Amino acid sequence: MVEPMNWISEVVRPKIKTLFKRETPENLWVKCPDTGQMVFHKEVEGNHWVIPGSEHHLKMSAQARLKMMFDEGTWIDVPLPEVAADPLKFRDEKRYADRLKDARAKTGMPDAFKIGFGRVGGLPMTLAAQDFAFMAGSLGMAAGEAFVRGAETALDKRTPYILFSASGGARMQEGILSLMQMPRTTVAIRRLRAAKLPYIVVLTNPTTGGVTASYAMLGDVHLAEPGALICFAGPRVIEQTIREKLPDGFQRSEYLFAHGMIDQVVHRHALKETITRLCGLPHPPAAQAGDGLL
Repeated sequence: MVEPMNWISEVVRPKIKTLFKRETPENLWVKCPDTGQMVFHKEVEGNHWVIPGSEHHLKMSAQARLKMMFDEGTWIDVPLPEVAADPLKFRDEKRYADRLKDARAKTGMPDAFKIGFGRVGGLPMTLAAQDFAFMAGSLGMAAGEAFVRGAETALDKRTPYILFSASGGARMQEGILSLMQMPRTTVAIRRLRAAKLPYIVVLTNPTTGGVTASYAMLGDVHLAEPGALICFAGPRVIEQTIREKLPDGFQRSEYLFAHGMIDQVVHRHALKETITRLCGLPHPPAAQAGDGLL
């Protein structure tokens, strides 16, 4: 026997629900990590990922970094070398090849670095940005090759080289091959220094591990965004090792500035002006006309 359909619950109610249903995007709001304040996603994005009011600096993609810095948001992408995707055939809970595939689908990037060449404040510059969303911005063979290619571009074009660091350190899935990128990037920086080309580092949240122990702390000038964690080993690891309570703000950019480890803490909105001013100081001849600048 077929039960009669209840037209009020089966017909009328679904139509009413559909009529008044609103699709709410999942990323409509952003919550401030400091204050818990809820802010419209578009408002935060339009403010270069700085929370209005609290001024908390959120993580920023490499693409957004370059767009913020280059004049009119346009630049030439520097082609990056291809490297062996999984040289050690590494596997933990998941195959390294699968982790790379997921990170590339998530970010639209081949690896953690994006390099651009263009004008900043009217001056030709080569910019390198690490994207923390790509496996925590970790340093592996591809990232090392990218950094070196950026340095080679700056040498070829006779421009300053600007790095925006954001990393959890060396990429464990590549073992010793990852650690070898530390001396390789150091050699590239020595070549910039020999050519008397400025190398400026902007330390963003977080910059840790082998990246801090190599190219992130070898700049001619070290700038840092407010509140950025900058360290080799994190505060939790240090507290567990020495079994003592660390000072407030330990390893944050303001603490490092107060103790002479970095040169200046600069708000994200003032980075372009600050870097332009630094690069406008007397330096070797700039790139010549017809060098491919936009």
